[in-house]
Amino acid sequence: MDKIKEIVKKTKCLVLDMDGTIYLDSTPIGDMINTLKICREKGIKIYYFTNNSSKNYMEYVKKLSKIGFYDDRDIVYTSAMATISFINSEFKDKKVYVLATDEVKKSFSEGGVNVVEEDADIVLLAYDTTLTFEKLKKANEMLVRGAIYIATHPDMVCPTADISMPDVGSFIRLLEGSSGRVPDYIIGKPNNIAGREIMRATGLNADEITMVGDRLYTDIKFGVNSGFNTILVFSGETTPDMLKQSDVVPTLTFNDLNEIVKYLD
Repeated sequence: MDKIKEIVKKTKCLVLDMDGTIYLDSTPIGDMINTLKICREKGIKIYYFTNNSSKNYMEYVKKLSKIGFYDDRDIVYTSAMATISFINSEFKDKKVYVLATDEVKKSFSEGGVNVVEEDADIVLLAYDTTLTFEKLKKANEMLVRGAIYIATHPDMVCPTADISMPDVGSFIRLLEGSSGRVPDYIIGKPNNIAGREIMRATGLNADEITMVGDRLYTDIKFGVNSGFNTILVFSGETTPDMLKQSDVVPTLTFNDLNEIVKYLD
């Protein structure tokens, strides 16, 4: 109890995964709207960080607003946004074939990435919920010919209230089977590139930031890699039995994030 209160008391920013952590599909987990409101009232910054690269920034703002979560003081950050920064930093002006929804592909172009449909230097795999055989065939050909291979994140599934959907990690395995390639770079969680950006943007020390998520191998490992405190919630992918078998150890565990309220007094 004392350890939980100590961690919660020093937290000035909650970095929240979305799917499986604050909602399932578009349904809030428990009284999450009120939980986030109380956190803000206690002076805690809310930073939404999702590996899900199927939507762009504004689509997430609209979705979070519609559900009742979003506040003008909140920040939204996605693996696609982190990938845009990475490509502009490391591969400026390289030709990039983007496997993504139209809106996310547009956000890459608007972010300064040289998006092309043929003869790309880079194949970029995002969470393309409009994926077709033709897109896979084209990506496979470019990978076999030696294109640099970047994926936005490694999640195997995207949690839903019923049966979880295949995510980028599943697409990675498909393309590995056909091309023999695995990504040269995976940008989102658990990579700590975004962790450094969050610290810079908030001006906070690592121990003042707490990462909350439902996945050990992305959310919690990202928090550990970034030096943040971590809260694993059992409202999404990870079960207590899965935690027992993992070498990734969270700072705290909650059944869901709503439990934090009782430690905020």
